[in-house]
This record gives sequence, structure tokens and C-alpha cells, in this order.
Amino acid sequence: MGRTRKGRSVNGILLLDKPMGLSSQQALSRVKYLFNAKKAGHTGTLDPMATGLLPLTFGVATRISGLLLEGDKRYFARVKLGEATDTLDAEGEVIATSPVPPSLTLEGLQQAAKSFIGQISQIPPMASALKHNGQRLYDLARQGIEVERKARDVTIYELDSLALDPHYFSFEVLCSKGTYVRTLAADLCEALGTVGHLVELRRLSSGPFSVADAASMASLDDLDHTALDLMLLPTDAALMDYPALIASNSQAQRVRQAGNGYNAQVDAGWYRLYDSQNCFLAMAEATDSGMVIPRKMMIEMN
Repeated sequence: MGRTRKGRSVNGILLLDKPMGLSSQQALSRVKYLFNAKKAGHTGTLDPMATGLLPLTFGVATRISGLLLEGDKRYFARVKLGEATDTLDAEGEVIATSPVPPSLTLEGLQQAAKSFIGQISQIPPMASALKHNGQRLYDLARQGIEVERKARDVTIYELDSLALDPHYFSFEVLCSKGTYVRTLAADLCEALGTVGHLVELRRLSSGPFSVADAASMASLDDLDHTALDLMLLPTDAALMDYPALIASNSQAQRVRQAGNGYNAQVDAGWYRLYDSQNCFLAMAEATDSGMVIPRKMMIEMN
């Protein structure tokens, strides 16, 4: 006989305020255990040093994790001037020092920041989760091995809320997926004529979610004292930028039975597909030929 699958069916999205000191995977594992959930995933890695918004997906919501990974992110960052580390953040060892230019002003910082707006090229740090020949870069870095990394293009949409004191500066950044804020901070220090490293990083938004949704966010301590399922958002809460489409009873039956599409007179594009009782059936794509095709089922098919 096969092993009984452990855990219960849990569906929805949890906005976790990740604490410092845990990797995204460690935080996910702890929350999955608390929920006793069969299936769960996260939607974008945060370094152990980082805190803030980490959307976790459960059950059918894991099917849209890829869509959430594509979303833009906003961070608050604080940087120490004059010291560079081998990891570009406070978890590393200091490998270089440089005087902070005495002429550095907030206006100079603001001017330097402007040069990073738009599409820029970044070389990922060695202390990252990217893989080289099947090995994580951070594992190679721990062995003292450095390998060549290809530069990648990312987009900085906003770089603002800048503040400066003699030894530190801070900023907020709205950026595309794949942006390394550690690298951005180090490159900005170089543009200022010195070196530096990240000492604080907090994710403020991820895709459609924000720390402004504070009532919907939960800390690990909250989860120890809360009716857990009440903290979950419905799966479609992440997809409100897509228009809704209501299937007729016969159309919904086709979708439910075998994930089949149907003909409809709607504009081509992606939709949130519901039945007449407002049950979220699928993320569906309407083609130019007039077919509505379920691409990501949000229910178990009959």
C-alpha cells in the first residue's frame, strides 16, 4: 500500500512578514508546518538578513506562483558607507575600506541615484541562490570559489526617499524581478566615490501586495496565536489586474469536467474565469479565434 499523504488541503495566499534570520524556504517550512498544509510555496526569495513581505501560496494558489514571481518589487534599504564586504551585505567579511568623500551631500546622492533609473546591467553577487553547473553560487562562495557570472538587465523604476548621514544612507527602490539590491547599493557607493555594503533590507511590496495591506500581513508570532485560515486571502486576490469573465452553466461544466475550452465573443487576452456562483474556476486565455481556454485550473476537475 502507498503512504498516506500527510497534511490537509489548504488553499489561498498568506502575506507573511518574514523575520530576519530565516531564509524564505525556512520561513515557508515553518508556516507550512503550522498550517499542516499539503502543498505550499513562496513567490520570491528574500535573503536571511532581509525582512518584510513574503507572499506564500497554498494548494491551488501555488499554480499562480509563477505569475507572482514576475511582479515588480519595492524595498527599503540602508547602506553603510566606507566598508565593502564579500557578500555585499552585513553578513559578510569586510574586504575593503575607503574614505567617505567629505564633500558628499544629499544633493550629490540624489544626482548619483538618477543615473540608475531605467534599464541597468547587474552582475549577480557570488552570495546568491543562482546556480552554476548545478551548484548554488552561495555554496561555491563558502568554499572560496568565485566563478564568472553573466550580467543581466533589470529595470529600476523609482529610486527615491533618499536620506544621508555621515556613515550611512538609505533609499527606497521600485524594481523589476531579479534585481539585486545589494549590488545596486554597492554600485551606488562606487558612483559616490567610495565603497559600502547593505545593512538593512525590507521588502515593502511584491506584485499586487504591499505592506500597506498591514491588516492582511502576519508575523510568525501572529500565526502562533491566530485562527490560521482566517489569515488567508483568496487566490484571486493576487489577480485583480486581470478582467473577470463569467461562464454560463454549460460552459462551466465543460471547464470543470476536463478543463475544456469553449467559444465566446470576448477580446483576446487573459481572464479570471468564474462560474455563475462566483467560484474561481481558472486563469483562462481568450484567443483571437474566439476560444476561451483554461490555462491554470483553480479547482480540482471532476
